[in-house]
Amino acid sequence: MKQVFEQIDRSRLPKHIAIIMDGNGRWAEEKGQERLYGHFQGVESVRNIVEGCASIGIQYLTLYAFSTENWDRPQQEVDGLMALLVDTIHKEVPDLNKNNIRLRMIGDMSMLPTFAQEALQEAIEKTAQNTGLNLIMALSYSSRWELANAIKNIAIDVKSGKINPEAINQNTVQQYLATKDFPDPELMIRTSGEYRISNFLLYQLAYSELYFTETCWPDFRKENLYQAIIDFQHRERRFGKTGNQIKNEIVSV
Repeated sequence: MKQVFEQIDRSRLPKHIAIIMDGNGRWAEEKGQERLYGHFQGVESVRNIVEGCASIGIQYLTLYAFSTENWDRPQQEVDGLMALLVDTIHKEVPDLNKNNIRLRMIGDMSMLPTFAQEALQEAIEKTAQNTGLNLIMALSYSSRWELANAIKNIAIDVKSGKINPEAINQNTVQQYLATKDFPDPELMIRTSGEYRISNFLLYQLAYSELYFTETCWPDFRKENLYQAIIDFQHRERRFGKTGNQIKNEIVSV
């Protein structure tokens, strides 16, 4: 892993990495285990990747932990995931504080069971003063929910006279998103070999670099993360401009 780590240009790190942690259930089934076994093993991957991001200076890490569509999974799996979530939060808060990591959340918290809401809120408050990595958990989240909610709130503020509809622009929309306090991700990683965005940060990923790996989440470790970052650093990010324009801008700087 040291050789991979040494290839990273620390001056060109993505400020924000978003990850779709996919493949827990399939990983478990391939091993003849219940799907929840994969989620339990996936917790170790979360610890490892959070540690890896914090150690190299990533400022924001968003983990897609539970979508609004996941509520439609078998009740036993949903109940197990909620119990695992709360248990993990209680155990990890001391380490988050020790490593100066701040826990944040995006999603429809009202859909979570009360005991999960209380555990999350407590953890968020206990880590609120930390100034290192921002660990953003996307729980009961979907982009379509987020966008519909933003449109509804913009409409309410237009109706009340707080917003002039003629003045609405991209910045206005961004201020009504669940991610209004965070920069857009520069790098999005999805594990398990699926090539979909799955209703995740659709607005925010407009110019993100997408990285897909066959590795399932329970097997994903720092070395995999560093390989994704190295791949990101070898890409030319043009934002609609030509390659020559980007090169000339770099030279002029």
